[in-house]
Amino acid sequence: MPSGPDAALESLLDAVASAVGDVPALLALAREAGRAWPQPGRGSTAELWELLASVTAVDVAAGRIFEPHFDALAILAQSGRDPGSIEGTWGVFAAEGPGAKLEAKAGDGGILLSGSKPWCSLAPLLDHAVVTAHTETGGRAAFAVDLHHPGVTCEEPAWIARGLREIPSGTVHFNQVPAGQLGGDGWYFDRPGFAWGGMGVAACWLGGAVAVARDFADGLRGASDRGREADQIALAGLGETDRILSSSLQYLTRTAVLIDDGGLGDGAQPAAVGRYGDADHPGTDHPGTDRSAWSEALRVRGTVAAAVERVLSLVSRNRGPGPLAFDEQYAKRMADLALYVRQHHAQRDDAQLGALTLKGERLW
Repeated sequence: MPSGPDAALESLLDAVASAVGDVPALLALAREAGRAWPQPGRGSTAELWELLASVTAVDVAAGRIFEPHFDALAILAQSGRDPGSIEGTWGVFAAEGPGAKLEAKAGDGGILLSGSKPWCSLAPLLDHAVVTAHTETGGRAAFAVDLHHPGVTCEEPAWIARGLREIPSGTVHFNQVPAGQLGGDGWYFDRPGFAWGGMGVAACWLGGAVAVARDFADGLRGASDRGREADQIALAGLGETDRILSSSLQYLTRTAVLIDDGGLGDGAQPAAVGRYGDADHPGTDHPGTDRSAWSEALRVRGTVAAAVERVLSLVSRNRGPGPLAFDEQYAKRMADLALYVRQHHAQRDDAQLGALTLKGERLW
């Protein structure tokens, strides 16, 4: 029997598999796991990313639940909060959208938040959130808020998506809600942990793609057991899938080591970009460095997103319509992952990376 971290991960994955579709149960598992699993940049980043990828391989929606809770814990710790004092379930709400603006202003009792925040996944079921808001100095900062405060109102989202159906994302309204500021203006975006968190999301995407690839391989083995051997086209598709996933997994592992060794400890993204928000602004200059945390995050996220898109295409073309129509787990995974990976900003992120490349952030 495995022991230590392997046993803990195996036990967690069994629990996640039993709780698929039960969001409160998955949130409870994320809360418990967050008390014991490592945070990025502290020597075990690869282990953290393996956890996130493995949970997402069990169920993409479960990974979508775990990742923001773990990210919030990391943000709080990076701001100086004692991890042992953090209770409840957390989200991270940093999106910006047309017609929605959240403002932070000093009041008699401290900082108060008023306004609206879009794309707040699972807000009615969470206890707390790290939220970004516009400050009186014209910048943006991060704040910890209690989502049970009477000034918090969660809209019922018009969530028609076929993927991630159990994780609707709606708008949350804040009316004079007390908040604790985390760092100063711009700290949320300037810290290297912002880039590390973005790469943690990529680990989730990759975990979902690994599960899709396993579905593909299992399907070919099952057909072989029934006397139908895979043809050259199917084998070529599986071989390309293996190449793509192996290289992406190795890239993530090397990047995790680089983070823990201190090689990606500076240079986060420009302050105007939100977690799901706009990405149409220039890169920052990092004189004397080959790459910053943010430029590497752009590479990792872009590379993994392209890998996921290709695996989804290869597997769906090779498996055909049958499993999509009659295999519930496979159909759910495909729909969930296709929506989840759309968090990547595609060419806009490549444009940012191109600007950084011109400034000298490259290894070639």
